[in-house]
Amino acid sequence: MPIVNRVADLHADITAWRRDLHAHPELLYEVHRTAAAVAEKLKAFGCDEVVTGIGRTGVVGVIRGRKGREGEGRTIGLRADMDALPIEEATGLSYKSTVPGKMHACGHDGHTAMLLGAARYLAETRNFEGTAVVIFQPAEEGGAGGKAMVEDGLMTRFGIDEVYGMHNYPGMPVGSFGLRAGPIMAAADYITIDIEGVGAHAARPHLGVDTVLVGAHIITAIQSIASRNVDPLKSAVVSITMVRAGTADNVIPQTVQLRGTARSLEEGVRELIEKRLHMVVESTAAAFGAKAKLTYRRNYPVLVNHERETDYAAAVAMEVAGVKHVDTALAPMMGAEDFSFMLNERPGAFIWVGNGNSAGLHHPEYNFNDDTIPYGTSYWVKLVETRLAG
Repeated sequence: MPIVNRVADLHADITAWRRDLHAHPELLYEVHRTAAAVAEKLKAFGCDEVVTGIGRTGVVGVIRGRKGREGEGRTIGLRADMDALPIEEATGLSYKSTVPGKMHACGHDGHTAMLLGAARYLAETRNFEGTAVVIFQPAEEGGAGGKAMVEDGLMTRFGIDEVYGMHNYPGMPVGSFGLRAGPIMAAADYITIDIEGVGAHAARPHLGVDTVLVGAHIITAIQSIASRNVDPLKSAVVSITMVRAGTADNVIPQTVQLRGTARSLEEGVRELIEKRLHMVVESTAAAFGAKAKLTYRRNYPVLVNHERETDYAAAVAMEVAGVKHVDTALAPMMGAEDFSFMLNERPGAFIWVGNGNSAGLHHPEYNFNDDTIPYGTSYWVKLVETRLAG
């Protein structure tokens, strides 16, 4: 059977949990209501241990298999993210966000609910040997909650040998999965460029150094990094997304600030982008008689799926969805994911599950598709039972 029968029975319960989370979104590390609800359910399910406060507000549940002795057999971790986004919801759903300016626009409500469903099933059946660790992470949306949990001893404290993550994919049919070995999501680094020139009256630009003009040339010039410095067969994206300049129509501002991101799928490309940005920014500003300082802040690293564990994950997905519905050569994406911090510590794999024809991630009309729940939850269950088979 592609869908685990007991999971199908739990579909309504898991949907209700998901919709409750959707109505009460929380941001970054301030996921106190969500974390409390998760911990309460894990305890009610009969998890052997429930630990809160990992990575500030993360929650971890430990479920031991048939033999039931701590430290015996392999231990695998399953991770879901809990936080929402600072977006005003525009879905009109009966269970839409009750918090102005916040919504679950990335489906973390669904991720959390599916992993809770798997935890309930695994605690009931314990049809495996070894230990399953369910990981509920805060602050995926820019806060590096995955890094915080790792630094708080997640892997060593719970003896995790392998770790797996899952995310919904708008546009991929419900009942489908996609993944690939190797780099699958990009490193995402933050760029801040502070430009200083000489302020002047807009009618007398020759008496100043126009920072707006300098900024425009810098924005144009740095596009040459991806098009002319990076190997055309490799991936790089440099985007300036914010320009802070000026206070009046008739004043050339003394300073301008540009902000954006740099993304790459290889560490060598990442280093090249950072090096070239410094050179292009400083030399372009100097050509106009201005000064510019680049602050390059490394954020999430490249998410790299381990080959063996990706094969395991693909096989389980095929068992759930059928061979024809699992894409094992899914194209890499330039978006970032802080599950990369966990995969840098332990072997594992990150998989996408179809969300159907929904609005895109981070869109005010996005909604997690509840029809996805049986597939995602069954994947988690089968992954544990397969990897921890006797």
